[in-house]
Amino acid sequence: MIKKGIILAGGKGTRMSPLTKAVNKQLLPIYDKPLIFYPLSILMLANIKDILIIVNKGQLNQYKKIIPNGNNLGIKITYIEQDKPRGLPDAFVIGEKFIGKENVAMILGDNFFYGQNLTTKLLENTKLKKGARVVLHKVTKPELFGVAKINKNNRIISIKEKPKKYLSDLAITGLYFFDNKVVKYSKKLKPSKRGEVEIVDLLKIYKSKKQLSADLIGRGGAWLDTGSIEDFYKTSAFVSAIENRQGFKIACLEEISLNKKWINKREIINSIKFYGNCDYSKYLKNLIKK
Repeated sequence: MIKKGIILAGGKGTRMSPLTKAVNKQLLPIYDKPLIFYPLSILMLANIKDILIIVNKGQLNQYKKIIPNGNNLGIKITYIEQDKPRGLPDAFVIGEKFIGKENVAMILGDNFFYGQNLTTKLLENTKLKKGARVVLHKVTKPELFGVAKINKNNRIISIKEKPKKYLSDLAITGLYFFDNKVVKYSKKLKPSKRGEVEIVDLLKIYKSKKQLSADLIGRGGAWLDTGSIEDFYKTSAFVSAIENRQGFKIACLEEISLNKKWINKREIINSIKFYGNCDYSKYLKNLIKK
């Protein structure tokens, strides 16, 4: 079982400047919650309670104001500051001590996932014992993404970053599951032309060993990358529409913990005091009325 998870929340967020000059992108709001709540909720739904968040140097206190250490959620949050982005696989090198001898999941801090059977899929993926698994999602413009071609057993047979020629319409999302060898393999990677180690190169190592599989988000699910202003606001509008139509919140961390019995009503009351008089607190009040 995968019990450890990493959220990579560093990066400069240059595509969203000047908004990101003073505030980390993952702390900007997607509708009524900071963006970081959404990837954190995905790891929690996967029953991962030991979480490392990698943040930019100098931004640690901003995170600790919003999600102190996870005690209020019945989970454990560790932080590591990164002096500069060196590519996604660098997370496993930085987080070597945190990972220890365990297998690990990683989610990018700006990725948004939503779907009816998402929790079931997540729990299935945490059973990974050996190799690596990536989550794929069908897209209309595969040339903008890293894409993967799969065979009928969901094994990945080909990967290409932003292919000029059509290979597949399945984009590699920012959610990955790895065995413990990921640390060793990540250390071997050489930086690409842009000066960073590449996730595609790491995945190719697993592919060469025939240990790279895929999970697909079906038609009812959504994956959104909030890397640009336009995508950011599309995601916000999506969350607003779902929440206001259905009356429940997406990525309410306290609700997930309460449902999993990681916390009780006392922690919810403390959270209400922490957030103050706002709609999020009103929602939490309704949870403990039931």
